[in-house]
Amino acid sequence: MVFLETLQFGIGHVFALVPLLLIAGGVFFGIIFGAIPGLTATLAVALLLPFTYGLGAFNGLSLLLGIYVGAISGGLISATLLKIPGTPSSIVTTFDAYPMARNGKPLEALSIGVFSSLVGGIFSTVILIIIAPQLARIALKFGPWEYFSLGVFGLSVVASLSAKNLNKGLIAALIGMLIATVGMDPVTARPRFTLGFLQMEGGFSALATMLGFYAATQIFLDAREVNTATKAIKLQDKRNLLTMPFKLVKHQVINFLRSGAIGTFIGILPGAGGSTAGFIAYDQAKKASRQKEKFGTGHYEGIIASETSNNAVTGGALVPMMTLGIPGDVVTAILMGGLMIHGLQPGPLLFTNNADVVGTIFVALLVANVMMYFIEGGLMRKLARMIQVPKHFLLPTIMMMCVIGVFSLNNRVFDMWVLLVFGVLGYIFVKNDIPLAPIVLGYILTEIIEKNWRLATMSTGGDVTPFLTRPISVVLLLLSLVSILYPIIAERISNRRKNNEA
Repeated sequence: MVFLETLQFGIGHVFALVPLLLIAGGVFFGIIFGAIPGLTATLAVALLLPFTYGLGAFNGLSLLLGIYVGAISGGLISATLLKIPGTPSSIVTTFDAYPMARNGKPLEALSIGVFSSLVGGIFSTVILIIIAPQLARIALKFGPWEYFSLGVFGLSVVASLSAKNLNKGLIAALIGMLIATVGMDPVTARPRFTLGFLQMEGGFSALATMLGFYAATQIFLDAREVNTATKAIKLQDKRNLLTMPFKLVKHQVINFLRSGAIGTFIGILPGAGGSTAGFIAYDQAKKASRQKEKFGTGHYEGIIASETSNNAVTGGALVPMMTLGIPGDVVTAILMGGLMIHGLQPGPLLFTNNADVVGTIFVALLVANVMMYFIEGGLMRKLARMIQVPKHFLLPTIMMMCVIGVFSLNNRVFDMWVLLVFGVLGYIFVKNDIPLAPIVLGYILTEIIEKNWRLATMSTGGDVTPFLTRPISVVLLLLSLVSILYPIIAERISNRRKNNEA
């Protein structure tokens, strides 16, 4: 009864003209921010947060949730058409969406991406509505041992991402891990590897680092053909983008469910983020596929895994925020501020004292995902026209947006230099066939691995046996071992078969 009453409250508040218009406006605003590299979901939500004070709690939260959903999904547009992720969460989408678009199927890539975003968002919202308290209790069992093992499991994806040249993949991952160690020690708060520069004590900004390796690098690569327009990727096809995915992905139910579950679970774990979910879901989809060799060449299974998982993070990240008062990611930390400015305290009491607010969040998130599908899918040809702009206009504009985006987060000129330097390094790495994905993966996961390793060993006086005795930790470590060995063994078996056939 309490559950139904909560949903009734939400339906009553959301299904009115003003909240629906605010959700639609928020989704559209978020899609624009997500599609433009450098303008992230965090920035979009933060910009409009002050305006929600005068809207009231229900309308304000509806607007912010619309922005959140739209921005996460919007990143797939530039990831598909430019090979530049609009948001960090859509990095993995570039692996297959861009090659598919370049192979003459941009509409298929975009339609699969938008539909996968819808499935991931709906999946995580349903999980949020039905079993939020139970999932939050599982997350409570995660100590530093489990977080360390989760980080190792994520890092084991390098073996799959670097199947063509494992040595270069490992070198790239180590480079990413080294970059992540610059700045303040997460435990002792002492500066390290700063070379005496005060600015480096704050470390390298995550946004500046990832945009440097992906956005700036791609801009430098494309600058070689600066006087040409990108003619290969146009959306002149008149087919309906909203109905197309049903024919293309009807046999991918397991991929959708698996990727949605991974994204939701990763979202529940504070600090893990959409990028981690995308990498892990992509790796698991590749292992389970019968067409492993097609991943990275424009394969729809990879797009499904990435977009389903990173959009599923949205609902998952709200679980710890609502039930424990702990934000699942940076955006939900800002959403917590949105609750607090209206006098609401996130946590267990929110469900008993403010059931109407909880219901509004549930229903608004569900409606936002449905609106995202129709708005983004319906306006895709308009949104994608940016790719038809000549590169001598397009590339400087994107670079300017990246610079504005990285500067606006911390107001540091140093972050602008980080963007430029890592862009140059990324260009050099690409020219020498060193993959960028393991670099970003190593950078993302190093903080989780290092901090929790040290916290765990400090709490036990250097004893490492809990890593092998705590059930969740053991399972994750075993999965890591399988993830590392499986591609190597599979490749050797494949080579033996080829030699026997020859």
